[in-house]
Amino acid sequence: MRTGLIVLLLLSPLPAAAAQYDPPDPLPVLNLDADGLSISGISSGAFMAHQFHLAHSAAVAGVGMIAGGPYACAKGRYFGSRFDVTGLYVATSICSDTNPMWFFQGPPDPAQSVDQANSAAAAGRIDDLANLAGDRVWLLSGRADRTVPTAVMDTVDTVYRNLSNSADITYEIIDDAQHAMITDDFGNPCPTSRSPFINDCDVDAVGAMLAHIYGPLAPKTAEADLGPVLAFDQRPYVDQTPESISLADIGYLYVPASCQTGESCRLHIALHGCQQYAGAIGDAFVRGAGYNEWAESNRIVVLYPQTTALTGGWFSFGVNPNGCWDWWGYTGPDFASRDAPQIRALARMADAISGENRLTPPAD
Repeated sequence: MRTGLIVLLLLSPLPAAAAQYDPPDPLPVLNLDADGLSISGISSGAFMAHQFHLAHSAAVAGVGMIAGGPYACAKGRYFGSRFDVTGLYVATSICSDTNPMWFFQGPPDPAQSVDQANSAAAAGRIDDLANLAGDRVWLLSGRADRTVPTAVMDTVDTVYRNLSNSADITYEIIDDAQHAMITDDFGNPCPTSRSPFINDCDVDAVGAMLAHIYGPLAPKTAEADLGPVLAFDQRPYVDQTPESISLADIGYLYVPASCQTGESCRLHIALHGCQQYAGAIGDAFVRGAGYNEWAESNRIVVLYPQTTALTGGWFSFGVNPNGCWDWWGYTGPDFASRDAPQIRALARMADAISGENRLTPPAD
């Protein structure tokens, strides 16, 4: 397999508005283990990681979710199953259970998400759910989280236990953790929820997650010994302009030194949450979330795709002021399938790094 020469723009530090700079090169081609793809996310990134996992379960070996919700919840059927309702009000009132109205109240029903997944698989919009068998699932919730309460993550746990092997699922709860990426030594105090939404809870969430997905890990590398975070042009991987589907022009990549010299490596996709994209918080997530230290010593390439804020449109369609990943349908009603614009972009990025069309085979 070919190994690409990495000549991407260095990230040190991120500019507040990366789009004003000349775009860097596309992604390099690296020697990737075909069985080593995994994905994780926080908040809206966790919703998207879950959607991506089910959409591409034939290729994904494991998933990590922190403070996310169940599959296609905002695409659900409500009011006594009389009609479908899709949108931000359903997403916030039911799927994250944070803005309840008398007629839209959470937590979500796991059976509804299981039905959505089965229907999508039967229609060929996502991979056969039998592929979930053996996939490693790692879930985390903060008991103090008021944005995506633990009751919502309980639903995700139930959905996965209905669709895959319970023995492959780990669900952890941290009593004092608020809505944030959880680390052992970086960010705000654990019981807070404010920008950059990364909290020091004395818990190495990424280390626990990656060990669950990949098995025992070598000790992580000291931050001072890490290589640079690299920037790449996201535009080649999007059918439309990136801004039209709330993606930034520039994303980021961490490539361990061993992976640059041709060693076989795994690929992990790390998805930030709402208000955590680089244009909002600079390099706090790509440097502080805790992935790179484990990646360097364990041959794991980390892909950090980036969203951006999206305004315009009407109601919930075409509106995403906080740069969330699409888990309620602002890019269209089919937001949780293989052909959803953001899921397709992520799949193309993964394929570009592998140099193969594993997730996005060419049309016949």
